Amino acid sequence: MKKTVTTNSSVKAITMNGIVMALYLGLTILVAPVSSGPIQFRISESLNHLVVFNRKLMWGVLGGVVVYNFFFGFGAIDALYGGTQSFIALGLTALLQKRVPNVIARLAMNTLFFTATMCIIAFMLAPNGGAAFWGNYATLALSEFATMALAAPVMYWIDKSVHFEKRG
Repeated sequence: MKKTVTTNSSVKAITMNGIVMALYLGLTILVAPVSSGPIQFRISESLNHLVVFNRKLMWGVLGGVVVYNFFFGFGAIDALYGGTQSFIALGLTALLQKRVPNVIARLAMNTLFFTATMCIIAFMLAPNGGAAFWGNYATLALSEFATMALAAPVMYWIDKSVHFEKRG
């Protein structure tokens, strides 16, 4: 009986992460003209907040980032840099789940983690550094901050009905 429960929860986690990954891809493709480059307004970035509620869902978000960047972004290099940036920011938030019990504080910190780590994407876009790096970082950080800050209260409100912590 115990093995069945473990298998069912594993299947549930894989299924939920697959759904999150598909949502990420669909939402990113929906706004494709502004999904890549030095200014990015990806509606799908709102899904980054799922890790605030449920750490297990980070793999679906990460998978969506990697697959989108590989096939629709700038290829393997974009998948590597974008995946690394997302893994770091999602991982930091996941580590805080038990240390920071306040959901609103975690949403704010998650927004800041994603904003700060956009320097990784800026480095990819301007490998020689200098003004190009700082210009890219400014536009990336600003667009990421705006997207994540607007999404935080929406995801908080959605969680009140859906209860993300029970998914995955």
